Amino acid sequence: MLTQKLTRRNLLSLMGIGGAAAAAGAAPSLAQAAAPRPTGGYLPVRTLNGWTLPWRMRNGAKEFHLVAEEIEHEFAPGSKASCWGYNGSTPGPTIEAVEGDRVRILVTNRLGEPTTVHWHGIDLPNGMDGVGGLNQPHIQPGETYAYEFTLRQHGTHMYHPHADEMTQMAMGMMGLFIIHPKAGEAVPVHRDYALLLHNWALHPGTSRPDPSVMQDFDLWTFNSKVYPAIDPLVMRTGERLRIRVGNLSMWNHPIHLHSNPFWVTGSDGGRWPRSQWRREVTEIVGVGQMRDIEFVATAAGDWAFHCHMAHHTMGPMGHEIPNMIGVDQGEVEQRIRKLLPGYMAMGRNGMAEHAGHQAMGMMKGPANTLPMMTGEGPFGPIDMGGMFTVLKVRDDQPAGDYRDPGWYRHPKGTVAQRVSSDPDYGQPHRRAGA
Repeated sequence: MLTQKLTRRNLLSLMGIGGAAAAAGAAPSLAQAAAPRPTGGYLPVRTLNGWTLPWRMRNGAKEFHLVAEEIEHEFAPGSKASCWGYNGSTPGPTIEAVEGDRVRILVTNRLGEPTTVHWHGIDLPNGMDGVGGLNQPHIQPGETYAYEFTLRQHGTHMYHPHADEMTQMAMGMMGLFIIHPKAGEAVPVHRDYALLLHNWALHPGTSRPDPSVMQDFDLWTFNSKVYPAIDPLVMRTGERLRIRVGNLSMWNHPIHLHSNPFWVTGSDGGRWPRSQWRREVTEIVGVGQMRDIEFVATAAGDWAFHCHMAHHTMGPMGHEIPNMIGVDQGEVEQRIRKLLPGYMAMGRNGMAEHAGHQAMGMMKGPANTLPMMTGEGPFGPIDMGGMFTVLKVRDDQPAGDYRDPGWYRHPKGTVAQRVSSDPDYGQPHRRAGA
């Protein structure tokens, strides 16, 4: 199955129907996306779990239409909420255009309160900047406003409200705005992924995110999805891959990629000169920032891609629970079961057992919540979740093929293996007195 859901709207966009195919820079079909486009064209961005907004040429401008509205969103199976977004999704659809294009973006407000849209990091006339009351009148419920400007730059950008933004952004109103260079890429990439980082406070049993919670344990997401609902990143060995990461959460995120080190190649300001690229394995993406990372895959496998804040790769059920490490709860457990049948004591040796109990159906969490860690791998439960996904590199992944190849089949002798079950095995050195 393709990792980007093919709706009728997506299919029309990919086929170029509706006037887009006739214009320069129109998105190619899936088959054409195998290799970089020639100068003047571009390789379309692939938004994890998302989609790209179609456009049409009208009066010399590429015209897009965004609709701000309440939506039902599923973070992962078992967790749904009434959120706010654009055109039926959070994040909203990705807008793609080319440096030098004139764009017109119609914004219809179907919310119950006023809104605006700010085009984050984009060079434009002051009256198009989208701060309600400062640069423009608010877009009232039921109204449609037009933003129109010429793109004078290229790079990875975002859009979001600047009206009641604590509520509207916390409820999911955000999206990506990708501007491709007019002259083409000096160093072409074969696959181009994009994602937004966000956090949500969805309290047990509730059906709407709480916008007053900024930094506590909650749902940490890539493109509003919690692992394992997040699409994998798929590529072929030897291909060059770019991942565009934007942060509209209320916390900074050290984004870490297992496998070979990557180059940090760009930000909100566009792709940097090669002399400014730097080699990293973890890159902090601050609140309101964009970072582009690139690398050429040298080894096949299933490689983790995640935030390195430990609690950002766990679910909300790790929040405000008692610390039971080292505590024998056996006697207490029997007493509590008389009042709460099915109660299970956990935590004496850590909380890893919690995911196993959830997976086996032995313990159910509160309504509309997710376990701290979720997802099954080829060797058992994966001890990460939340802001986490998998980079799947294969030697034989066809060019332009984004289908999930399944779990990696390790060559014989390349998997770490047990050599003993005796805790006193070997003669390890210890510090004197330890």
